[in-house]
Parts: sequence; structure tokens; C-alpha cells
Amino acid sequence: MRRLVLTALAAATLAGPAFAANEAPATVAPKFEAVPQDAVLSYNLIGLNVTDAQNNTVGEIKDLAINHDKLVGYIVSVGGFLGMGEHYVAVSPSSIAIGYDANAKKWKAVIGASKDQLKAAPEFKYDGKFKR
Repeated sequence: MRRLVLTALAAATLAGPAFAANEAPATVAPKFEAVPQDAVLSYNLIGLNVTDAQNNTVGEIKDLAINHDKLVGYIVSVGGFLGMGEHYVAVSPSSIAIGYDANAKKWKAVIGASKDQLKAAPEFKYDGKFKR
């Protein structure tokens, strides 16, 4: 019985909204949204190849950076082979044009930069609280 109560308490705690270590959790009533037909879902973005204007693949969206309920960046992987030697960069959402190609029936991401320019950009590292 005690184990059941502890398990239920742990599940209830983990199911709540995330909060910083120094903040007390706030109880917030949910706000429900209608999702517009032109919206993109995160699973359509993660793993999406990023191309340049000449349709050359220059990277891949690996992650999304969200701060205070706002998308602040795409984490793009550049270079590497089979997960080795990848260079990650954080790119502003306004720098990548994302759209759905109805003819090809797939999502596309285009950036105005070459692979070399992305490799030369400041590196984003998965460490500290961002460790995978």
C-alpha cells in the first residue's frame, strides 16, 4: 500500500508543469488552443534536412530550443558521419524558411547559408542542463 501511494505521488509530481529549481510550482488552469491548418508539429521538424538555396543538404534539425513558451532556436547538426564529428549550431527560427511542399508531400527547410558557413558558426554543445 505504501509503495502504491509513493508511486502515485511521484507520478502526480512528474506530470505537472516544469519549473526551475529555485521556483515554487504554480498551479495554472489549462488554456486550450485550436491548431491552425498551416501549423507545423515538432515531429515534422526533428530530423528534417536543411538545404541551401541550391537545394544542397547543409544540415539537419536535431532539436528545438524553447524559452518561456517561445521557440527561440533550431539546433542544427552540420557535418559528421553516422553521428561522429557532428557540429551543432543554434539557428534563429527566422533564419530557416519552413514550409510544406504539397507536390512532394513533405516538409522542407531552407537556410541562406552554406555548409561551410554553418560549420564556422559558434558551436552549440549538449552539456550541463542540455546534456542528452
